[in-house]
Amino acid sequence: MSQLTDLPAELLEHILCFHVLNHVDICKVSCTCKRLHDVCHGRGKVWAHQHKLRWPRLQRFYQQNESYDWLKEFKTRHMVGQQIRRTVESISKRFFTEVVLGDSFAEIESLGAPEHFCADELLEILNSDKRKCLTLKYYAKKILYFLRQQNILRNLKVFLERPPELQSALEGAVLVDQYCNPLADVSLESTSAQIEEITDKVKKNLRVKNATHPSLRASQGDCFVLENLEFQRQVICALNAVLYDQLQYKGNERDYYNPLNSYIHQVLLRRTGIPISLSVLYMTLARKLGVPLEPVNFPNHFLLRWCQNQRRSDDIYAYVYIDAFGKGKQLAAKECENLIRHQVGADYYSAISTSELLLRMVGNLLNIGKRGEGNEKSYQLLRDSLDLYLIINPDNVQYLLLQARLYFHLGIWPEKVLDILQHIQALDPSQHGAVGYLVQHTLEHIQHKRHPVEPEVKKRSVPEHRDVLYSVGLIMKHKRSGYNCVIYGWDPKCTMSQEWINTMRVHQLSKGADQPFYNVLVQDGTCRYAAQENLEPHSAPLEIAHPEVGRYFTEFSDTHYIANEELQARYPEDMCKTHRTVEEKGCLLL
Repeated sequence: MSQLTDLPAELLEHILCFHVLNHVDICKVSCTCKRLHDVCHGRGKVWAHQHKLRWPRLQRFYQQNESYDWLKEFKTRHMVGQQIRRTVESISKRFFTEVVLGDSFAEIESLGAPEHFCADELLEILNSDKRKCLTLKYYAKKILYFLRQQNILRNLKVFLERPPELQSALEGAVLVDQYCNPLADVSLESTSAQIEEITDKVKKNLRVKNATHPSLRASQGDCFVLENLEFQRQVICALNAVLYDQLQYKGNERDYYNPLNSYIHQVLLRRTGIPISLSVLYMTLARKLGVPLEPVNFPNHFLLRWCQNQRRSDDIYAYVYIDAFGKGKQLAAKECENLIRHQVGADYYSAISTSELLLRMVGNLLNIGKRGEGNEKSYQLLRDSLDLYLIINPDNVQYLLLQARLYFHLGIWPEKVLDILQHIQALDPSQHGAVGYLVQHTLEHIQHKRHPVEPEVKKRSVPEHRDVLYSVGLIMKHKRSGYNCVIYGWDPKCTMSQEWINTMRVHQLSKGADQPFYNVLVQDGTCRYAAQENLEPHSAPLEIAHPEVGRYFTEFSDTHYIANEELQARYPEDMCKTHRTVEEKGCLLL
């Protein structure tokens, strides 16, 4: 030991920064003697290294020229990290019975830690062994989704408070994209960089046609307008050539109602979109090259307009209208009506503001959510688009009522439902009937939540369950449809309505509805209710990539899923080890 402590401090620091040593090792080393304790002081390299090792993503939040007590920073981060993990672990017990989670994650915010640090701790959970801690990851993902959305909402409010001339359509589109995809790596910086690459391609094309074009001299970030109409025409021609001929961007006619068409990062990735998203891209590129295009809220087909006069005019015939969805086709006024096959007034040819453009974009997403199949994915899109719409236009009674009804239907946030209804009543007293109905039933829901009904416990030892062959956690294959799935619940007989039984033709099964039925999570992301005679154990069990797996299971063990505490409490006798062979009972009990 004396030989080690005789080494220079710089060499000791270098040794103690070796990658195999963690914070526990450093704590033990610093307790051995005063010499090593002094080397491991809080403002030294050793604890700075440990902090960087544990939280590499957080280093960008520290100034390089500042001095920090890294030991104190490590302790604070470590303590809050443990609190976050405990909070995530507790959420499963509170929300297991919820069909759709609300946003009751206030305790994470109440920890007082910066949002970026909480996000880093949650990412640490999500990036651990992919087959284990599935329930912990499930709720960590939900919380991260919520925290990031709250941060994006704050950014959107700041954006909307700016003067209209400082509101970029691209930045607004990115904020909408981020809010609907908070776990995706979407940023204004990365989106702008991709658009700058396209701009450079347009300049290259432009240089071939006109090497002295003034747009070629513009630097990145320059804001300018070409005064010469011929120069503008050359830019539009080059833009069309690059965007549609070279890069093969196109309108997505085949899958028009896919929400991905509205997300700017997906438009850039897939090179397809709908009129409004392609118009945002087209307009952004044109403006960077000196052509001031304006957005036009044309019904059913978003357009851009390009002024052909020196000054802006109220005459709709003073503009050329560009169809970004139609490969940049240029239309005269009234020719646009051919796109929608009916006549419209002059008001529909007017330019709109960025906030109005965002309302149209969010309105499209809202309509897609309404068209959904009533699953969690469509509900989430409906919730997200309603949130965005009401941030931009907070007094829209129609959408406030829709939001209240959605939350009421999902059984979430009853207190917020009452706040929304109170706001509606103040805005429009004529809604008293609809408001009164929802208030009454929301109060009943709040009362019911105060006295929850204990969930049914299903035991195989009960005689009426004797025909149930398969247990929760088993990987199954559907004999007829061929899909792979995992069982997360069962009933000794079909419990669905007679209408469902008739629609699904259950009577055509050999045992009809009088046989066990299983709740299964399917590989394609759906949840189904399958008859026992249609299921068989999978010959080569595999993981099921369903977003709800973590809600019910904590681990995949190569052959089956292991249920979490909450699911085990529902099916206590499904968790035993195999005690009968497949030959004995034709099944596998976990």
